[in-house]
Order: sequence, then structure tokens, then C-alpha cells
Amino acid sequence: MQHRLLHENGGQRTFIVVLQTGDEAMECLGRFARAERIEAAQITGIGAFENVVLRYFDWGDREYLDNRVDEQVEVASLIGDVALSPDGTPSIHVHLVVGRRDGAAMAGHLGSGRVRPTLELIVTESPAHLRKVHDAESGLALIRLES
Repeated sequence: MQHRLLHENGGQRTFIVVLQTGDEAMECLGRFARAERIEAAQITGIGAFENVVLRYFDWGDREYLDNRVDEQVEVASLIGDVALSPDGTPSIHVHLVVGRRDGAAMAGHLGSGRVRPTLELIVTESPAHLRKVHDAESGLALIRLES
């Protein structure tokens, strides 16, 4: 993984983060967010994976189900955010759509993904910090805006 600060103005920073073949996307994003002390940001990206785990939140059982995709896929769309988790560490939340060789698309939360050959991400930090709190109904940590 490589990253570079592209722009900084008024407490807002914009980074390019480039992952290479073999990098695990969520691990790299977490390491990057901790190293740069990012507490609130949005993430966009494109690239490809040699395998990926897409997660689906089953509302009835209040748990994530894993959908493994063990083939080369293109990242058609990737969007996410960084917010502070209840324990004060950066929490990465990414949704994506991947395309298979035949053009079929699959989507979900990014559980894990092994990059091949690249994943190119733009991370735009917000000067206003976002914090996640435990939501009793869903059992998830969700962003809550402070008044």
C-alpha cells in the first residue's frame, strides 16, 4: 500500500491510497486511517480483486452473512466512510459493486478483499468528526450526529 496527501485546506485533507496485488483491502484501510489519525472521512474507489467477501446484514437474525467470490472481479463502484467506533478507533465501512467476467454484478459490504492488480482510493477527510454508537435495535455501531 502506498498513500500520498493530495490536498489540505481548512482541516480537510484529501489522500490517494493505492493498493497493489496481494494487499488485503480492509486491513490496509484500517492501517492507513490509524496512521493518519483519520476520524471522519468518505472513501471512493475503483480497481479489482482476485477474491472478495461481500457481506449482507440479515435483519431478522441481526448478523452478517458472507458471500465469497473466489474469482477475479472488477470493482465497478466503491463508496464508504470512516467514523470513530464506540471504543474511539477508526471504523471503516465500505459498500461496493463488483463485476464478474460475464458482466454479472454482485454487491454488499466489503468484508475482505485481496487486490489484483490495483485498488485506487480517494479518501477525503472531514474536519467535523463522526462518532458511532451502539444501536440496541440492530446490534450495530451506527453513526449518530451530535446536536
